[in-house]
Amino acid sequence: MTKDGRPNFAVLGAGHGGQAMAAHLAMMGFRVALFNRTYHRIEPIIVRGGIELDGIIQGFGSPAIVTSNIGEAIADADVLMVAVPACAHEHIAELCAPHLRDGQVILLNPGRTGGALEFSRVIYERGVDADVTIGEAQTFIYASRSMGPAQSKIFRIKNSVPIAALPASRTPLLMEAVREAFPQFVPAVNVLKTSLDNMGAVFHPAITLMNVGWIEARMGEFEFYLEGVTPSVAKVLEGVDAERVAVARAIGVEDVVTSLEWLEIAYAATGDNLYEAMHNNEGYGGIKAPATMRNRYLFEDIPASLVPIASLGKMLGVPTPTLDSLIHLGCLIHGIDYWTTGRTVKHLGLEGLTVKEIQQLVMKGRGGL
Repeated sequence: MTKDGRPNFAVLGAGHGGQAMAAHLAMMGFRVALFNRTYHRIEPIIVRGGIELDGIIQGFGSPAIVTSNIGEAIADADVLMVAVPACAHEHIAELCAPHLRDGQVILLNPGRTGGALEFSRVIYERGVDADVTIGEAQTFIYASRSMGPAQSKIFRIKNSVPIAALPASRTPLLMEAVREAFPQFVPAVNVLKTSLDNMGAVFHPAITLMNVGWIEARMGEFEFYLEGVTPSVAKVLEGVDAERVAVARAIGVEDVVTSLEWLEIAYAATGDNLYEAMHNNEGYGGIKAPATMRNRYLFEDIPASLVPIASLGKMLGVPTPTLDSLIHLGCLIHGIDYWTTGRTVKHLGLEGLTVKEIQQLVMKGRGGL
């Protein structure tokens, strides 16, 4: 830690979210290292000496270290903020494994569904001896976009974002590590709660797939969450949400948050239905659609959000026809079998476990089974 007792941060990933987070942390006076696997993305940041922020946070944030060397990035970090697409969590865990040290805290921003379980499985299988705490956020704290080389815009910072550690007994330690920088983080009961309150599963793939014609014809030149969500699209989102809630309750997450409730918690946006609440959300204004169908709303959220929920549903006997349909469409469009590459219960180390055994795992960690 720094001399004043503040934690040192490493932000792993320099995409839309990572750049915003690294710049904001630096502006708040924290020592930050920014890592990206490919050098070309961080070269403009190195040349400019930092990242220009626009939107609700304006200024210039200068990370202390900007590097494509993972060992250099995390060597002095107390908190590792993983801000890469969830489909890259496994790779980041493999990169970090040889360099982790006792006492470090790792927070996946967000974990999507099963992120902490996947990350812990990787370092467990790699025989990592370091005593680290792994946690996940239920959603990404910023609504942000990279606007150009070394330029980022924060549209909104969410009012409240639940986080949890694996095992759950370490959530207070996780909270303490990030509380000063991000008072918006609140504790969740465990990573089943954060994983199954995954709102990216509800909003991202369905809106993208239902707007495939418009995305390819207009190359994303429309407002994704507003123009892209008509009453009919919203009904599909409600179908996804109902199946997610059913799977969550089957695995013991009784207080699962509906998407309508979440919009009010995170954005203070309300309505009689999902269509109305989304269109009453000022935080969605100005956010454009993806320019192509090769985007993270599909290549991240199908394998790391929809597949694990549907896979859990199959294991627990909960029908998920809407999720299955969206996964199938994504497989066709991308030419990828996401059922093979995604986070199935087998991939997460949950295959064959009872609900009681899964709950024991998230409360005590992998060594507690």
